Amino acid sequence: MATERETDRGRFTITQSQRDRIARFVRKFRSNTKAMLGFSIVVLLVLVAIFAPIIAPYPIDATNIEDRSQAPSVEHPFGTDDLGRDIFSRVVMGSRISLYVGFGAISGALAVGAVVGVVAGYAGGLTDEILMRVMDAAMAFPPVLLALTLLVVLGPELSNVVIALAFVYTPYIARVSRSAALAERNEAYVEAAVARGESDSRIVFSEVFPNCMAPMLVQGSLNVSFAILAEASLSFLGLGAQPPRPSWGLMINTGRGFMETAPWMLLFPALAIGIAVVGFNMLGDGLRDVLDPKVEAIE
Repeated sequence: MATERETDRGRFTITQSQRDRIARFVRKFRSNTKAMLGFSIVVLLVLVAIFAPIIAPYPIDATNIEDRSQAPSVEHPFGTDDLGRDIFSRVVMGSRISLYVGFGAISGALAVGAVVGVVAGYAGGLTDEILMRVMDAAMAFPPVLLALTLLVVLGPELSNVVIALAFVYTPYIARVSRSAALAERNEAYVEAAVARGESDSRIVFSEVFPNCMAPMLVQGSLNVSFAILAEASLSFLGLGAQPPRPSWGLMINTGRGFMETAPWMLLFPALAIGIAVVGFNMLGDGLRDVLDPKVEAIE
């Protein structure tokens, strides 16, 4: 059923039913271990990215040849790289790049893919066929390969990485939103809206779209981790962030030549990627459990 709405001269008012649903969601979310742990990791990463200039003890491009390739110590908790730069500072500042690409790319994919999928699912017929065949064509290519192709055309800039990954993950969001729209278009509230004479555009964006948000948010949170991994892979290949920006993938590329003499150069940025990916995956899995209507129906 659609959520109840009360309007006062066009002003949206939260009803008691909606407040109960929000309270129930918060209660279920807080009781889900995966969701809370993933949320805690993501919040920690966001806080690190926001306060990175304060947390980082050294400038990211401050070189010191005398201190190069030093092992972790009190002065340099993660050690130093081949140019004497503090790895801890670079890992902390690198969180900004990873989250910028992850959130930026998936936000763009959600903005386009959600609309395409909901419109295709609600309209059906030829519109559905055309839109989804285009999405299928994009999904036929491996994500990293497609991103590489786009970056060869656009150029190796961080903003282009966001654009390329947004394009890559749009079809995945579109497929999920289409499936949700197919289920929603036969609900009673849609039939009631049609009977009231509401236009298709109003039904799609005011009725169907809000009720398709849950699966799209789950898919989006999972895809953020894939986008972070993809950015690290592209930077590793030299098509993402460019030196001296402290991308985690670029740091791994530099550190792989010192695996025997200075393994910390590769270890800590790899750990940062792993923590970020695990955090977003756990958050996505937890959201899927919390928002599962079957679980809610059982309760």
